[in-house]
Amino acid sequence: MKDNLKEIIIKKMLVAAASTSIFIVLLIFLFLGKEALPFITEPGLSELFDSRWIPVSFQKEIFGIIPLITGSVLVTAIAAVFLIPFGVIGAIYISEIATFFEKELLKPFIEILAGIPSVVIGFFGLMILNSMVKDIFDLNTGLTALTGGILLALMAIPTVISISEDAITSVPWSYKEASLALGASKLQTIWRVTVPAALPGIIAAIMLGMGRVIGETMVVLMVTGNAAKISWNPFDSVRTMTATIAAEMGEVAFGSIHYHALFCVGIVLMLVTFGLNMIAQKVLKKYQMR
Repeated sequence: MKDNLKEIIIKKMLVAAASTSIFIVLLIFLFLGKEALPFITEPGLSELFDSRWIPVSFQKEIFGIIPLITGSVLVTAIAAVFLIPFGVIGAIYISEIATFFEKELLKPFIEILAGIPSVVIGFFGLMILNSMVKDIFDLNTGLTALTGGILLALMAIPTVISISEDAITSVPWSYKEASLALGASKLQTIWRVTVPAALPGIIAAIMLGMGRVIGETMVVLMVTGNAAKISWNPFDSVRTMTATIAAEMGEVAFGSIHYHALFCVGIVLMLVTFGLNMIAQKVLKKYQMR
């Protein structure tokens, strides 16, 4: 009887602990919704679909989030161009090709890179990468979407490498032995057997890395130029949703239309990152069931 009571208590405690994260997420959504509701009722959601973001004006304030969304998408797409190949190939090399000495050397550096504060990477981009991009492409300024995308990829690559490596390492050795026994080379086995078998885990790693890219604030605030305009040119200055919230929330008047508009931006950003995380979890679950 006492053992059953202990099991029930422990089970309830574990359920309560697991439910805490769900409760916190719901509270965040409720808080964002409460603060954004005044903007939704007046001036209305239609104002958010304007092509300009002009929160301070002597004539008319405009709160169109389209340029912020396009800026976020552009920077994320540029980061993905660098993130996916470097992250996946790096994971394949460490798990399948590198020697024991190389693994012991590379893994600590990847962990160190993952632990570098974003503001430090932002300083590096501002002082070094900024001038390099400016000189190489002969631009007026290096504070562009390209600079932000490269730095975001640099931040997210360790995440992709770590999770992808675990997925590749988890592929049963019998798959590789069967491929090698049929006459396939080591590289053919890697690309045609190991990687396809680990693909769900690799996809989940990429999506988790992309989630970090979308939610990053300091780097894009420091190196993308913060020009709120619609542009798909990687050499233009852009402004992301995260940078807008970080730059303007500290100076906006509490309870103003501008204040509530920033919470609308926060809801859009939250929905995007939440959706990416949900997709990543589904892919991971599929991978674990294999």
